[in-house]
Amino acid sequence: MNASTSSTPVLAVRDLAISLPRGGDRPHAVEKISFDVPPGKIVCLLGESGSGKSVIANAVMGLLPSGLTPTAGSIKLQGKELVGAPQNEFRDLRGPSMAMVFQEPMTALNPVMTCGDQIDEMLVQHVQMGAAERRQKILAIMARVKLPEPERIYASYPHQLSGGQRQRIVIAIALILRPVLLICDEPTTALDVTTQAEILKLILELQTENGTAVLFITHDFGVVAEIADEVVVLQLGHMIEKGDKHEVLTRPREPYTKMLLDAVPELASQARAPVADAEPLLDAKNICKTYTTGSWPGKRRTVNAVRDVSLKVRPRETVGIVGESGSGKSTVARCIARLIDPTSGDIHASGKSVGHLKGRGLSPYRRDVQVIFQDPYRSLNPRQTVGDSIIEGPLNFGVSRDQAWKEAEDLMHLVRLKPEALRRYPSEFSGGQRQRISIARALACKPKLIIADEAVSALDVSVQAQILKLLDEIQRATHIGILFITHDLRVASQICDRVIVMHQGQIVEQGAVSDVFFQPKQDYTRRLLAAAPGRDFAFHRS
Repeated sequence: MNASTSSTPVLAVRDLAISLPRGGDRPHAVEKISFDVPPGKIVCLLGESGSGKSVIANAVMGLLPSGLTPTAGSIKLQGKELVGAPQNEFRDLRGPSMAMVFQEPMTALNPVMTCGDQIDEMLVQHVQMGAAERRQKILAIMARVKLPEPERIYASYPHQLSGGQRQRIVIAIALILRPVLLICDEPTTALDVTTQAEILKLILELQTENGTAVLFITHDFGVVAEIADEVVVLQLGHMIEKGDKHEVLTRPREPYTKMLLDAVPELASQARAPVADAEPLLDAKNICKTYTTGSWPGKRRTVNAVRDVSLKVRPRETVGIVGESGSGKSTVARCIARLIDPTSGDIHASGKSVGHLKGRGLSPYRRDVQVIFQDPYRSLNPRQTVGDSIIEGPLNFGVSRDQAWKEAEDLMHLVRLKPEALRRYPSEFSGGQRQRISIARALACKPKLIIADEAVSALDVSVQAQILKLLDEIQRATHIGILFITHDLRVASQICDRVIVMHQGQIVEQGAVSDVFFQPKQDYTRRLLAAAPGRDFAFHRS
């Protein structure tokens, strides 16, 4: 059957119900879910974490974990019933008929196999073809997904590629057999705006070229505005609303959809109180970081990750750093936090030089500067209770356990969690709650400066809005400074007083948000702004 000419849906989901294990927070992961994915169309599943989006995708692919069981309804791929199908049938369908692009390519790819061999696995499994012919087909799909130097990348390992290149490899694996259904589960969440724009354009091109039906899962409304034909809104496993993209995003019927749309950050200069011209909490001067790779003299290569970066952060001020992956944002943050040593330059904190301190000499500075990382689940010890993680820092700085625990209880109120949460483990919390815990842990040492490294990029828009509001309230109450690193320009415009744009390790432009984002002087800044998905879409606002 040719997907592009068939009038019947490629994927038809009817009254689907999938049960959760006994003792879960609700009986069903999803219940009474019905929608179609027509040939040549993109249907987006929207909703907060826990709404059941990925459960539906995994059910279609036959990848549900043990404990999750379809108890009612139907999933049909080109008329073939998938509910109750044995795993050998799913294995035959994965690749030739349906394929999936996952959120994090580094976990989807095998780190000890070359990229070419990983694409070749799909061909070996499903087609009768000689090795030379398979290699040519792989090089052709690599070129089609716009990977540079296909021969080199064929022999490269995943860790040798950028995030955007790794995601292109995953897309190549998914599309090499031209499946009729492509499922994309948050494929652009961790990518910067320019790489994200390239991946979305690529998916659109391939979908149009092959007449592929696409089921796209995302929490980024800009992405939805950019690529969706139809939208299905989910909440706690129930379908709240569905329809044409423009209908749902501009004229939503349901309060939940309106709440989600109200939480979508706008690219706008916020009216924030002016920051006093006080003594800087942080004054980084001419920071450089150089790496040398290779051990043989003839093969040594010098990489200038950061070149001559200077910045200041004052009390009650939020300074943003934006730019593409590889621009040096996080390297600057690590140098400032002294997690790595800068090659040259100096860092002054509260008027004192700390750029060349080592060991115990850094102890006071480490108390004053705390970091909130992107993934709170990886930054919290899964074997420690939340309380033990929060009080660990104060205990290291000489605070008594009783006092540290009392302050941790106060911090729970500050980040809007109950003190009883201190006795639970990170796995018992949602992503947004874990990020609140990470904020409490950073505040436990009573820092003067917080470095937030992509602290909200993986969160739903509603949770993201809550965390941004929380950081703003904490800053007003404590007068801390915040160095905010993000690839989301909308988020930067919401929370930052000043913004720094980086490209290839250097600062290309900096200034007030109103100047940099709305009157940019540099071509690179203009390109970055133009790449933001859905920038000009008129979302519903209450």
